[in-house]
Amino acid sequence: MVSRSEQRFIRINLITIIVTLLVILAGGIVRSTGSGMGCPDWPKCFDRYVPPTDVSQLPANYKEKYVAGRLKKNEKFARYLESMGKVALADSIRHDQSITVPEEFNPAKTWTEYLNRLAGVAAGIFLFLTAVYSFTYRKTAKRIILLSILNIFVVGYQAWLGSIVVSTNLAQWVVTVHMLLALVILAISIYTYNYAKQLNKAPSVIMYRILWLKGFLFFTLVISIIQIVLGTDVREAVDVIAKSLAYGSKATWISKVGSVFSYHRDLAILVVITNAIVYKMVIDRFSGKAAPLLTARFILITLLIQLLSGIALAYIAFPPAAQALHILFSTLLFSLQFYLYLLVYRTSTYKQ
Repeated sequence: MVSRSEQRFIRINLITIIVTLLVILAGGIVRSTGSGMGCPDWPKCFDRYVPPTDVSQLPANYKEKYVAGRLKKNEKFARYLESMGKVALADSIRHDQSITVPEEFNPAKTWTEYLNRLAGVAAGIFLFLTAVYSFTYRKTAKRIILLSILNIFVVGYQAWLGSIVVSTNLAQWVVTVHMLLALVILAISIYTYNYAKQLNKAPSVIMYRILWLKGFLFFTLVISIIQIVLGTDVREAVDVIAKSLAYGSKATWISKVGSVFSYHRDLAILVVITNAIVYKMVIDRFSGKAAPLLTARFILITLLIQLLSGIALAYIAFPPAAQALHILFSTLLFSLQFYLYLLVYRTSTYKQ
């Protein structure tokens, strides 16, 4: 029997997952509209908690002020990288001239980035509530508490890294790490959600005896993560090309990306094949409303939308809506795959 406090945790945990996905969608909108530097400082926006709407509201000498602030923060970050043995990375940040170029004020981009930050704050609040309500399992499932608290620290690091994304003027590799951390946050939330859902269920045989199937599901997860990283690399390359062309000639951007786009496109074929195999495996063993079957169906729907948005990006000159959808559904695909992977395990393995 699931208690009311446990139901509350499960509900808050699910909302946290949904809000986190919305944050990723907001981030995709920011990238697709070029609004990443809409707020040149962090956590405030032009020294304000509510950003300006007109240039007359900007601080005096704001361009020089924020460039100086970025350089100071980047020097600290460079020293941090050096302490980790990443001397070459530290040196590349110190000599990146794009960091010294101030962004022109654009109200639309400023508010787009600001709303993205508000979405991040909402996700942080729900992650905090998840950690608070996780203590209902202090006697039955301490792992839920530990992971929920760990997620708070991961989010804190993610927020700090977000400030580095701003200070480094959207340095490519930092954006990639930022995206991967978002996947970590999602994975932890999905794990605690599934753990709590399964905790009070009677042991049931799902697919736990088919060890090679577990391995194949894990393989599909790895492929999806690699695909997301390659997709981020493609996007970063497109950003560089777009700037060099003054954001004109959109139809030529993809053709100038090079081999990384070919890898990303070809790996998409493998993603389709592996997920089709997984779906076939699942429908052979389940019927009706079994959770694995429903999850596998959602995976196929998500994959279809993901493919259509990718085709639009490649052949319809990078429409902004397709960019945001592509990022969202690539993350949603990973989330569903990870949830299906968790459903492979026998319920009784969740008992302490």
